[in-house]
Amino acid sequence: EAANQVPFYRDTWSREEKQAATAGELSALPLLTKEPLRADPIQFVNPELRPRRPMVLHTSGSSGTPIASYWSIDELRESMAVREARSAEWAGTSFKYPRSTFSGRMVEPDPNSTGPFYRFNAIERQIYLSPFHLSAATAPKYVEAFRRHKIQWATGYAVSYALLAGFILSEGIEPLKLRSVITTSEKLTDPMREKISAAFGCQVFEEYSSVENVSFASECEHGSLHVSPDVGVVEILRPDGTPTSPGEVGEVVVTGLYRRVQPLIRFRIGDYATWGDGNCACGRAMPVIAEVQGRTEDVVTGADGRQLVRFHGIFVDLPGVVEAQVIQETLTQFRILVVPDSRFGPETVADIQARMVQRLGDVSVEVEQVEQVPRTKAGKYQAVISHVK
Repeated sequence: EAANQVPFYRDTWSREEKQAATAGELSALPLLTKEPLRADPIQFVNPELRPRRPMVLHTSGSSGTPIASYWSIDELRESMAVREARSAEWAGTSFKYPRSTFSGRMVEPDPNSTGPFYRFNAIERQIYLSPFHLSAATAPKYVEAFRRHKIQWATGYAVSYALLAGFILSEGIEPLKLRSVITTSEKLTDPMREKISAAFGCQVFEEYSSVENVSFASECEHGSLHVSPDVGVVEILRPDGTPTSPGEVGEVVVTGLYRRVQPLIRFRIGDYATWGDGNCACGRAMPVIAEVQGRTEDVVTGADGRQLVRFHGIFVDLPGVVEAQVIQETLTQFRILVVPDSRFGPETVADIQARMVQRLGDVSVEVEQVEQVPRTKAGKYQAVISHVK
């Protein structure tokens, strides 16, 4: 269908590739980068299936210009049904219960606002929280919104919930008691999970998806991140294009199965991940991702050309650091933005510099203290910014 009806595939695939598509030989098809999709998303829309009034969603644009994603109403309904049946149900909750959401919507445009820092969606009983105003001073007002609207579960940006959790614990705010927290969009680390669980009084689950929604994975009650094969085909590939083995880091490539209005085939979504062995105590016969290692943009390049994924891990178990960002200016010059707490001092700076040298050799490291690490336009935390191409 896509090979003959979708303009991009019809015009760029060779005859052999179209034959491979017809035969279902996915590995014989070329990989799709974000650039052509970003430049002209309409060329990926099937004119035979395009609704008269399609729903148009946009990616966050954290790695460039936002990408327009075209949906039919039926596709949106199916997407919500999958989230309800898998993510929510596995986490012991439901979209029928009041919830909170941290995402990129600018709910409070004034950076100096004194609150409230949310908007209430009465139809869904949802509070939409601003990720741009979080601080020790504003945290009590965020927590009050949870109590006022009797929020039972939470979903959205992992880092924002971890920050709020940190303030709840450090500022002596009475912890909340929710059904569950389901984090999205950003890497959920073990320290973040523990902090969120303590502050929100519940188990924390991870969901892996994107605005394009050509793949979907949700965490079960036993802690495994299960891929939904009916949503899309997930490949994890080596640089030479061959599939990785379990435990081996590779690039995530996805092919959507129900997104027919704007089908994305072998799409390089921009993540690194590793497969698990597929066995889980929950008994679900669904592939398991052992770990989403990080974004392809969250990579530091060493002077010898090696690329280090999840480089923000240098801040794990480092007292005095609330959050931080690595900025690579050149192969040997780095700036580190740090939001400090009361334990931060000269020894913290020395420790950061030593950890950088341990991983990268002879490099220059400048540490800057800031009140908050700048967010992207969508309010997302970005662990690494590299100016090295």
